[in-house]
Amino acid sequence: MSKKPIILGIESSCDETAAAIIEDNDKGVPKILSNIVSSQFDIHKKFGGVVPELAARSHVEKIDLITNEALKKSGIKINDIDAVAVTAGPGLIVCLTVGLNFGKAFAMSLNKPFIAVNHLEGHALSPMLNSYINYPYLLLLISGGHTQYLSVNNLDKYERLGTTIDDALGEAFDKTAKLLRIEFPGGPMIEKYAKKGDPKKFNLPKPILNKGGCNLSFAGLKTAVLRITKTINIEKDKYDLAASFQKTIEEILYKKTKIAFKEFKKKTKSKKNTFVIAGGVAANEGIRNKLKLLGKENNFETIFPDISLCGDNAAMIAMVGLEKFKLKKFDKLDFKANPRWALDVNAKFLKGAGVKL
Repeated sequence: MSKKPIILGIESSCDETAAAIIEDNDKGVPKILSNIVSSQFDIHKKFGGVVPELAARSHVEKIDLITNEALKKSGIKINDIDAVAVTAGPGLIVCLTVGLNFGKAFAMSLNKPFIAVNHLEGHALSPMLNSYINYPYLLLLISGGHTQYLSVNNLDKYERLGTTIDDALGEAFDKTAKLLRIEFPGGPMIEKYAKKGDPKKFNLPKPILNKGGCNLSFAGLKTAVLRITKTINIEKDKYDLAASFQKTIEEILYKKTKIAFKEFKKKTKSKKNTFVIAGGVAANEGIRNKLKLLGKENNFETIFPDISLCGDNAAMIAMVGLEKFKLKKFDKLDFKANPRWALDVNAKFLKGAGVKL
């Protein structure tokens, strides 16, 4: 029996230091041998957001320890690794550089291939760690820094169908949490607050809901939340506002995803329609349920990553590395970090005031 490829993945694009080892198998879904993530919540909590210099310093302190822990937990020997896959962008440049330099040195010391990975492609392929998926598929990528609808036509082949023209969805959740004085990181807490509130209490706007195709906007929604927070006085109002915000987001995604379904079908003419939702916000239970229902109504198989793989992690980076390893798509050691590395490099820039949709 021939040896199955084993890939080491390293992730340091923002405030998680992560290392993972995965092994290919014949069933089409790789085996995760280890997946270690060290969060920096406690470091950034008092600042109400990620401080790049502190994040980079923490990566420097932890990356060797986290990688050794991943190796130990995997049960493999260091020489069993066939390639090293590392996040090279997008992300915070000072953070990306730490992981990239460590990964290059690791690959060079073992004389094994080095593979630079787009962090967003990691999210795009993350469901492949728990489900067998064929190309093409429609992807909704929702995270703290990105919100996009993409047609995933193959490895490295993406066509953007829609994007946010201002805030990312995860950013909207985090800013709303901050306005409600929910401790950082507050985004994931919004849904917990929402379950205790009345979703009909506040009527919030749904920007560009009926125009702009499947492009999205969340800045106006955030401004409306800001105005309301200046008028509420009791804890119950916080729960009601969180519930109203959650409901509004679900309704926006429901409408925009229906449009994306039509765009995807028109472009791909695929016989089997698959819809993948990935990124940190894909862990939101309300959004998952709403989009599962929509997929069923429109004959799309709806697939999510495991909850543990929605946030930033290195298993998804190793997943991309594995796919590239099979195709012998290796990179040189002079590959530079790219903090603005887009999946669809031909997509038009759509952000800021005055954007024409």
